Amino acid sequence: MSAKAGPTERLRVELGDRGYDILIGPGLIAGAGAEILPLMRRRQAVIITDEAVAPHYLAPLRASLEEHGITHHAVILPSGEATKDLAHFGRLVDEVLACGIERGTMLVALGGGVVGDIAGFAAATLLRGIDFVQIPTTLLAQVDSSVGGKTAINTRAGKNLLGAFYQPRLVLADTGTLATLPSRELRAGYAEIVKYGLIRDAVFFEWLESHGAAVCNLEPAAAAHAILTSCRMKGAIVAADEREEGDRALLNFGHTFGHALEAETGFSDALLHGEAVALGMVLAFDFAVRLGIATGQDAHRVRRHLAAAGLPTGLNAVGLSANAAGRLVAHMGKDKKVRDGRITLILPRSIGDAFVMRDASAGALRDFLEKAA
Repeated sequence: MSAKAGPTERLRVELGDRGYDILIGPGLIAGAGAEILPLMRRRQAVIITDEAVAPHYLAPLRASLEEHGITHHAVILPSGEATKDLAHFGRLVDEVLACGIERGTMLVALGGGVVGDIAGFAAATLLRGIDFVQIPTTLLAQVDSSVGGKTAINTRAGKNLLGAFYQPRLVLADTGTLATLPSRELRAGYAEIVKYGLIRDAVFFEWLESHGAAVCNLEPAAAAHAILTSCRMKGAIVAADEREEGDRALLNFGHTFGHALEAETGFSDALLHGEAVALGMVLAFDFAVRLGIATGQDAHRVRRHLAAAGLPTGLNAVGLSANAAGRLVAHMGKDKKVRDGRITLILPRSIGDAFVMRDASAGALRDFLEKAA
């Protein structure tokens, strides 16, 4: 990974001939055409966005593509996690194919994590693979889901169970888009920033304890530092372990619990992905304390910090009770990280030190969740 100074930071995800740049800074959508054109094999793009993002950013992106002679079409999806399903995916690929695409066509994902995930999976499968660019417009997508090539949609069986590892050609994280986000979306994205400190950078977590409010308030220096640190860490982990055979699994910290919570709440706006991850990280610390792996002091610090950021830290905060414990464990048993029927968890030893537990007991988890409600 390398970076350059200036108002726009440029990081490199080193994956050989599939490596790509992450650009971080304001005003990148207005200059998107200049960045995308050198990567194109054909001057044709299909923009995939949603109903919440299109009114703000579709016109300036179109103008930038037109300025560089790039013909384009746009597909506008409904917003929300419910869009990441087979029905919407089928309609999406039909609409993209109706644009007369070829293998040289570029897909452009303009939106948050839902748009990036479904557009990336479309790129991985259309014509057996076409290029795509990520333009993440939410904090969560900028610091996590747009980087690393994980693309997927949800099924009735669980979260992200249909997908592919498929890297983008470029990530343009326009920090100017964050100003239009509701505060709840910002807080949800902040949970993924906290994750990086918890899995391998205790100093960064300590910095967040002092500057987290500034990050969530989008104070420029604090927000830029948090986004850059997160992207640098994510990029380095992906470069070392693209297909999640080793350390990349640590990026799932809080997610096994979190995905179960999302499934139990119907993959709806009742619980945003980042909110589920926040609660999942609290549960992971509490479970590690129960197993004698982590200390209650660290668990308390994490709970206190996430609560101060306005994120849920208890099952009752998301409308769940002890009666949900069995269903949550059942959801966890369908997680894509399950091996030989055993539930895989990312658990902390301490703040900044996490590891993979590949044989978590379903019975122990059920008992723990009954008491955690």
